[in-house]
Amino acid sequence: MSLSSRLLASVYDRLLGPSEEACVAQWRAELLSDLTGVVLDIGAGTGANVPHYSGEVSLLIAAEPDRHMRRKLRERVNAGVACPVELSNASAELLPMADDSVDAVVSTLVLCSVSDPERALAQYRRVLKPGGKLVFIEHVAAHDNPGRLRWQRRVEPVWKRVFGNCHLTRDTAAIIEAAGFEFQRIDRQSMRKAAPLVRPSIRGVAVTGTL
Repeated sequence: MSLSSRLLASVYDRLLGPSEEACVAQWRAELLSDLTGVVLDIGAGTGANVPHYSGEVSLLIAAEPDRHMRRKLRERVNAGVACPVELSNASAELLPMADDSVDAVVSTLVLCSVSDPERALAQYRRVLKPGGKLVFIEHVAAHDNPGRLRWQRRVEPVWKRVFGNCHLTRDTAAIIEAAGFEFQRIDRQSMRKAAPLVRPSIRGVAVTGTL
């Protein structure tokens, strides 16, 4: 049985809290604080990214399809943001934004759970202006730890059902590259204080290249 979206939204910040304090909040700040122009935050969730955007962002489009998460997101935005914000219920795989319309797409802890990551990344690429940035933080398969990877594979069928289609074994870096992005920066590091099966992570910046 899957956790209801209402329940997941109510406990999400508490589940991520230890990792946020240990490292993830710092990663968000490093990656997001210098973004400018129109920024599309995909799967914005409860709004953990929101405090890290500066006034140099001319418009933040915070897209969250789950209505319970979006309620939490709205509360975060109403508490005060440095830039103009537009809330959207768009999903990663079907974005209503025009081609070449945003300067940066932000995807943090999203590509693990979308039904079709290749389609989502094609949408990211479509809405980004030429040379636009994809900024990402994602947990990934533990390819450098065969024992942990075996456990990820064993647990993943149940994990997906409980945690909203969250996959443990996606090779997200390879999927991003295959979608036509070129990495400007990619860091691989353990997400401290997270559950062991979701500790392997990547974060960085990619730009639209040529397929």
